[in-house]
Amino acid sequence: MPGSRTVQRAPKKRSGPRRPPRDNPFTRLHTRARRAWDRPLTAYYLILGGSLLITVLGLVMVYSASQVTALQMSLPGSFFFRKQFLAASIGALLLLVASRMPVKLHRALAYPILAGAVFLMVLVQVPGIGMAVNGNQNWISLGGSFQIQPSEFGKLALVLWGADLIARKQDKRLLTQWKHMLVPLVPVAFLLLGLIMLGGDMGTAIILTAILFGLLWLAGAPTRMFVGVLSIAAAIAVVLIKTSPNRMARLACIGASDPGPNDQCWQAVHGIYALASGGIFGSGLGASVEKWGQLPEAHTDFIFAVTGEELGLAGTLSVLALFAALGYAGIRVAGRTEDPFVRYAAGGVTTWIIAQAVINIGAVLGLLPIAGVPLPLFSYGGSALLPTMFAIGLLIAFARDEPAARAALAMRQPRFGRKRAGGSVSDRGPRRWNTMRRRASAARSSGER
Repeated sequence: MPGSRTVQRAPKKRSGPRRPPRDNPFTRLHTRARRAWDRPLTAYYLILGGSLLITVLGLVMVYSASQVTALQMSLPGSFFFRKQFLAASIGALLLLVASRMPVKLHRALAYPILAGAVFLMVLVQVPGIGMAVNGNQNWISLGGSFQIQPSEFGKLALVLWGADLIARKQDKRLLTQWKHMLVPLVPVAFLLLGLIMLGGDMGTAIILTAILFGLLWLAGAPTRMFVGVLSIAAAIAVVLIKTSPNRMARLACIGASDPGPNDQCWQAVHGIYALASGGIFGSGLGASVEKWGQLPEAHTDFIFAVTGEELGLAGTLSVLALFAALGYAGIRVAGRTEDPFVRYAAGGVTTWIIAQAVINIGAVLGLLPIAGVPLPLFSYGGSALLPTMFAIGLLIAFARDEPAARAALAMRQPRFGRKRAGGSVSDRGPRRWNTMRRRASAARSSGER
């Protein structure tokens, strides 16, 4: 109607609480992942699960990559796999023992393990006892087809003894003086390096040098001390490389795309061929072509190349992810503990495993010279597997010993018929029924029918 007014009604206010805004699914996923990473037992599960997965996958790849080599040597196709499985079984026992040992016992074993490793490394140089493999005099024959490489146990010895030494000096507040920071850690490390280099194994010497620098860094060594020790190590390395035609040839094969004169880069190039022919998902387990006499050391130093050929990019990235998770967990254990020995030992073990993995994979990818070191927990070799699995047991013991992890493990209720704080299993049934009757009577007394 003309002249009438239009009355606008105000919108009614909705009663009740407001609905929370919808979260982005990526934000929810990031929040859940962050909560999972921050749980007290995350490092424990990562170390245990990651190391076991690497070992099991390594057994599968050793069986696949070593069959041709075994047949060429007139041996059964599963020969190398059976030896590796035996070493893994003994290593699993060592891992279990190390994971259950208290920290004081680990510290007590530091000096005996160091003395035993030095003694065995001296025996390697005794004629008639030590033996050479691939030009390196670093092995002792145990009879039959079994051999031992003492330098692998030297890595574990340096980690335990170095961690115990630095921890004791920290308790006495001696690490502020440079002479206590270096002596006797650096001279003993150089003794081990000298014994290793007498046999010509520069790859293992590089790993020991990485462990030494890791311990010094964790101890808070100043930059000038790092520069001094690194300069001495670099000068010695340059001399050793320049005086060895074999090492110079390996250095020249970095990034090579063809075997070169006299096929000096044959192994490096065929490692790249194996990775390139794998594609995204690989040619299938056991279907590698390069292991048929084209790729030397297919089941030891270059097992990562066979993995790339048979399992493809997905397989190699899975191996890298497992090593990354293992490294993260080791760093987390070293960073969260209040025990100096645990910090130094966990950091030393993590440096050892990750540095060796980087050197091995870098050589297979053509980014680093071939150093002749196995991929930890993955390549064939019992001498390398046993001390590495004992070191993994150390990390597991340290991860269980964190204050938050101890509290989380203590809060777990025993299952499968074990006694709880309230009594035995047979007592819980009637008490539960009585509780339900009390709740029912309380409901009836309040007027409910």
